[in-house]
Amino acid sequence: MSLLGKAGRTTAVRESGFAAHQAGVDRLLASYRAIPPDANVRLAKKTSNLFRARAKNTAPGLDVSGLTQVIAVDRHNKTADVAGMTTYEDLVAVTLQYGLAPLVVPQLKTITLGGAVTGLGIESTSFRNGLPHESVLEIDVLTGAGEIITATPDGEYADLFRGFPNSYGTLGYSTRLKIQLEAVEPYVALRHIRFHELRELETTMAQIIADRSYAGERVDYLDGVVFTADESYLVLGRQTDEPGPVSDYTDMDIFYRSIQHDSNEPKRDRLTISDYLWRWDTDWFWCSRAFGAQHPKIRRLWPKQYRRSSFYWKLIGLDQKYHIGDRMEARQGNLPRERVVQDIEVPIERTADFLHWFLREIPIEPIWLCPLRLRDSGGPERPWPLYPLEPDRTYVNVGFWSAVPTRPGQQEGAANRAIEKQVSALDGHKSLYSDSYYEQDEFAELYYGGKTYAQLKATYDPDSRLLDLYSKAVQRK
Repeated sequence: MSLLGKAGRTTAVRESGFAAHQAGVDRLLASYRAIPPDANVRLAKKTSNLFRARAKNTAPGLDVSGLTQVIAVDRHNKTADVAGMTTYEDLVAVTLQYGLAPLVVPQLKTITLGGAVTGLGIESTSFRNGLPHESVLEIDVLTGAGEIITATPDGEYADLFRGFPNSYGTLGYSTRLKIQLEAVEPYVALRHIRFHELRELETTMAQIIADRSYAGERVDYLDGVVFTADESYLVLGRQTDEPGPVSDYTDMDIFYRSIQHDSNEPKRDRLTISDYLWRWDTDWFWCSRAFGAQHPKIRRLWPKQYRRSSFYWKLIGLDQKYHIGDRMEARQGNLPRERVVQDIEVPIERTADFLHWFLREIPIEPIWLCPLRLRDSGGPERPWPLYPLEPDRTYVNVGFWSAVPTRPGQQEGAANRAIEKQVSALDGHKSLYSDSYYEQDEFAELYYGGKTYAQLKATYDPDSRLLDLYSKAVQRK
């Protein structure tokens, strides 16, 4: 095939992709106009990765069905134009064909690109690539005023570009994002490093981030798992093109169990790049055990296509709708359990402090660890005002997802409230995809960036067609 032929086909694919995308945008705008002026504007989507219950909305929602495709990939410049509701599963399936991947790929397949940017996402490249919104070059946003604008870091709408992360659809919804990509090799070589003391894990993690290596070997991916105070692990990944055998954790073997070992020497493993990116999805980290999917006999009968986070999410949805778990607890004479499904960030030097407190106070294990540093400091000030992590400072995301017993007379959300208090005491922040219990003044201090949020709402949602962040995150509207 001639170069001219390749170029012509590439141009045709791009034009076709943008034409299909425009048709989806037209349907979106038509659905916006169909929503009554006195009704809140919300998405009409059947799936979500949010874990907070919300009040039902009787008004029609936004039709985003035409915003689920990868529009175009520029292999030479390592960029992609992607519709806002495209899942990372679909995005990665396209980019890997070019030997490319997003700079940060959140762990679950059905997380959408737009959702990761407006709600924050993280993964094992975040210690070197920051958060998903930091690799966005430009973003088209449907604002509360019903206009689609293109926001860039230095353009007319730079304030919205900076304020969009952690706004959770309260300033608008992304229809298209242009993002940076990076080259990846076909395999990832893994080392699982065991620690018997959490402070040692904390110190080693900080050293790896500073050196980008461990024991003379490059580190491209870094996360960890805590089972107990004296059994924790860092999982180090290195991209490689070296051929060789690879493990498969989509069948009977379970990835997080493969990490564990008794040796002081690293345990080694290898995965394809695709299987590495989705290593947590098959068992929703370790949450599939709540459904019995990790029991060997049940797992053998559980259809492989249903061993994925999106299916477990449907089971959670049924539980929330019919209160199945609460009814089972009641049959045993127990009170309903409190859901504790959270991701928090604390400065790396406070990681062991938080973990010791958590293991002592909250009966949940394992715990996920994922370090991060912002890529774009944007100068001496905090560049992303609604989630004000400090530039040039390393944080560790701590993820824990389960439920805990409650006691008679206990305040609603007692465990979650205690976590919120401890995180604030350690100069950390909590993600807002799940239950929150902050008072309004405290919430505003933590998440509104001073006057920034109010100014953005007044500019881009002047008639309050979209809910505000406190109403969504805390009041569950």
